[in-house]
Amino acid sequence: MSIHVTEQIAHPSCEELELGAVLHALSDPVRLSIVAELARCDGECTCGSFALPVTKSTCTHHFKVLREAGVIRQRQSGTTRLNQLRIADLETRFPGLLGTILRSSRG
Repeated sequence: MSIHVTEQIAHPSCEELELGAVLHALSDPVRLSIVAELARCDGECTCGSFALPVTKSTCTHHFKVLREAGVIRQRQSGTTRLNQLRIADLETRFPGLLGTILRSSRG
């Protein structure tokens, strides 16, 4: 008999989101491109669905920085991780910040 254990993925609560951590997470061009793609995505996207110019281990690092800063939420589904932008939490904690950063990055 096989027992499947799902790893719990830690996320900061909305109240724990810190402006410095969010800004740091969004300051990297690769992470900013991930966030922009998630903003266009309706729902959840797998880590592998992003065409990023980095190695798999570097990609994993970028998703971890975004998750630990509270910018994205991840959940395990089988062997993949699904990612979703935490728009409501970011808007609650820092009104207008994400939209402003995404608009200025297109510029």
